[in-house]
Amino acid sequence: MRVVICGGGVIGACTAYFLRRHGVEVIVVERTEVAAAASGKAGGFLARDWCSGTPLDALARRSFALHARLPQEIEGDWGYRPMSAYAGHVVPDGDPRRTAPSAFDWLSDGIVIGQPLGTTETTAIVHPQKFTSAMMNAALAQGAELRFGRVTGIGRDPHGTRAKGVEVEGSIIEADAIVIAMGPWSLLAAIWMNMPALYGQRGPSIVYDTGTHVSADALFLEMEIYGAVTPIEVFPRPDGSTYVTAWPDTAAFPTDPADVKPEYNRLHNLQRMSERLSPLFRPEKIIATQACFRPVTEDGLPLIGRVPQDDGLYVATGHGVWGILNAPATGEALAELIVEGATRNVDLAPFDPARLKPLNVRRR
Repeated sequence: MRVVICGGGVIGACTAYFLRRHGVEVIVVERTEVAAAASGKAGGFLARDWCSGTPLDALARRSFALHARLPQEIEGDWGYRPMSAYAGHVVPDGDPRRTAPSAFDWLSDGIVIGQPLGTTETTAIVHPQKFTSAMMNAALAQGAELRFGRVTGIGRDPHGTRAKGVEVEGSIIEADAIVIAMGPWSLLAAIWMNMPALYGQRGPSIVYDTGTHVSADALFLEMEIYGAVTPIEVFPRPDGSTYVTAWPDTAAFPTDPADVKPEYNRLHNLQRMSERLSPLFRPEKIIATQACFRPVTEDGLPLIGRVPQDDGLYVATGHGVWGILNAPATGEALAELIVEGATRNVDLAPFDPARLKPLNVRRR
């Protein structure tokens, strides 16, 4: 059995890894580079039970457990680290309140740390680019193949009811099954298959070189800027860098992932906010300024499963802010569905692409 995966992000890499564990021949087709988009520029925060009470709960719990297990199974260091998480806020200038425990002495005055949101048992972090690369390398070490090129179509049988291959810039790669895992760019496949709508949730971020001075605590803060309260998130990583992000919004995304750039005003304001949080967040300590588009659906749930009316065609996208968290369980479950026809650990019914109306795009 041969499966072609369209997309070399974290979902595609995890799916390739678990398919190879089933002994399936796997070819991954990537347009730009592995982890080129959100898979390389997201925060990498993991939470075991933050999806409790939602259809995502079982997927998140299974995936959180896989994240903890994978460092013992796969070579490489992608910065997996259990960590605590806290809520907090930035007080207005002149307010006498200061930070809470001494562990947060790296923060500026006027940052109030409030209730804990997670412990080292329930929250963790990975470096998303390094994790995605490690998963892809593990799949390649087991015999998967990575090809670079732009997917331009889906080949079908004479009746047009079954996908039989992937067109990559004019050449066909034959396949028994095809997985569309191109993040928000999976929307481009709507002209080839019955694809529901997808949107791009944009988020700017700055990565700082902070060394060992920052405690292993994720911070979810609120800060007032220009008269409005804005959430800002801070994720320290084991490699001595700290990721800061704010202002997610829905926006149009470019056709080519390589063309994604941070919007100047949002990035400028994020830098101002970061400098208010800590003296460690200085301009000369900036490692990267970036932005990414996370794929989201109309109902906020991912699309995972067989595409309606398209035998042999599967989709895995729309994970929103939980893409890095839920990638391992998504790859595991999708591999089981393709190879065995059913899943063992996670029920994919809530994520069935058939639940949403497909876009009315003329198939070619």
